[in-house]
Amino acid sequence: MIRVLLARVARPLRHRGAVAVLGVLAVVLTAASAWLGAQIYERHEEDRRNQDILAAARQSALNFTSLDHRHYGRDSENVLNGATGDFKKQFAAQTRELTKIVAENKSVSEGQVLDAGIVRADDRSARVLVVADSKVTNVTAPEGTSRNYRLQLDLVLEDGRWLTSNVEFVG
Repeated sequence: MIRVLLARVARPLRHRGAVAVLGVLAVVLTAASAWLGAQIYERHEEDRRNQDILAAARQSALNFTSLDHRHYGRDSENVLNGATGDFKKQFAAQTRELTKIVAENKSVSEGQVLDAGIVRADDRSARVLVVADSKVTNVTAPEGTSRNYRLQLDLVLEDGRWLTSNVEFVG
């Protein structure tokens, strides 16, 4: 009889222990799911940011290497629209002289971005290396010559847009 009573008392205690273990397990699984979800979201945001940075760098390099004397005003404006800071000031200051040189030489440069990679990036700035080529024709080279560019672009996020703040020729 005592055995039967002990068995009846032990069953609910074992059941409560199992419920407690399941409760703890549910809390742990919920926390792990939330953490994994946050990691996936952060990774997605970082990937999207990097895609935006690369797209802006590629476009900036393409604009910089594609200039045509027949519509140089539009082409130089494209460069300036993707620029900011010192780079924008320097390019704008040289536009009048460049317009004259490009027109006199009847220069046409058709750029092509071959590859681009992010060196470093955070939420406000980035450095990108870009490999680009262009075919340049002008009065002294009517058949055209090839030019290879290895550019380092620094970009900053301004008003939701990645803009080029510096361009360096690196090789």
